[in-house]
Amino acid sequence: MASGSEGVALERKQKIVSALCKSRSLDPEKFLDDVKNDLKSLSLNIVKAALENNVDFNKWVTFAENFPSDPEACLKGLSQLNEYLTEKSVLVGGGSTPSEADIIVFSTVHPYVISLAVSDKNKLPHLMRWMDYIQNKHDLRELFEWILVEKAPFDPPLAKVTAKVEGESSTKKAESSTKTAESNTKASSSKAEAQKKSDGKQTETATEKKKLPEKAAAAADEKEKENELSVSLLKIQVGLIRKASKHPSADSLLVEEIDVGESKCRQVVSGLAKFCTPEELTNRLVALITNVKPGKLRDVVSEGLVLCASNADHTVVEPLVVPQGAKIGECVTFSGHEGKPEDVLNPKKKQLDKITPNLFTDEKGVATFKGAPFMTSAGPCTSSIPKATIK
Repeated sequence: MASGSEGVALERKQKIVSALCKSRSLDPEKFLDDVKNDLKSLSLNIVKAALENNVDFNKWVTFAENFPSDPEACLKGLSQLNEYLTEKSVLVGGGSTPSEADIIVFSTVHPYVISLAVSDKNKLPHLMRWMDYIQNKHDLRELFEWILVEKAPFDPPLAKVTAKVEGESSTKKAESSTKTAESNTKASSSKAEAQKKSDGKQTETATEKKKLPEKAAAAADEKEKENELSVSLLKIQVGLIRKASKHPSADSLLVEEIDVGESKCRQVVSGLAKFCTPEELTNRLVALITNVKPGKLRDVVSEGLVLCASNADHTVVEPLVVPQGAKIGECVTFSGHEGKPEDVLNPKKKQLDKITPNLFTDEKGVATFKGAPFMTSAGPCTSSIPKATIK
């Protein structure tokens, strides 16, 4: 027979179970048989059952599981999500508190949203508002890069000050007649002064016209410098290493046969012998710069550059990890840095030397150019080395 204190504890748990079930729209009778279990197990079972039976939750889990990686289909999915959020604060629930479904969908679409061009983000205002709300409501900085959302400033309207008219009109009329007489006296001198200023402005305008060609030349130089530093000059393609072997005359070099969707594989020489075996590289996807000028390394022709991440003291080096599902030959893209790559990089301009200092992995290991991820159709390229240099 249960003691008095045990009976009180049992009754308390029954009340808790009934309240929890009511809040989750569940039948408490299904759980009262297990009321002798500890409260933690009971609560977890109720929450789990609530999620399993929640139609809205299951709908969004399915949405996350089937979310496409193809850019066109992905943008369509984001547009549908934006449309759903037109009149919603969160995905599940009538209030404004994010549910488990909100966290799941946020985590699914984040890598695609953060890589969108600004023009595409502007077309998805409700989605961007929701993304910003979730990341502010739950601090997920350790898992996801912060998405910057531009918000229009809001200035509350100020009350209009009503001028006092009564008692002032007669005084103003007297002042007005006096001012009219003064203004007539000043008019002639103002004309002379205006003419003088006009002559001065004409002289300044002539000087400015002379400076215009100089400004145009300076702007052209600045644009050329920007183009030289743009990652869009590089043609970075997804390649599959079909075969890797040791260099015939250099112990530190390996020779790879890399398929980038062309009629034949490209032969590439890389200094990876100290860090990878030929077997580890075979059948591996890599990010390959394919518009570098072909050259010989110890008498073996090299037709590309495998991009690798390296730690600070260069003791750990590895090729960037291209996500499975990326298509052989597709070009890696960078949001906000669109442009046509050079046919062949000019070694004399040292374009590659100017671009590579801006290639690095972030604290999560995502490969970036000035913070913009290396994106493929299957997601971003990554590395196991955070805050690494890439070259």
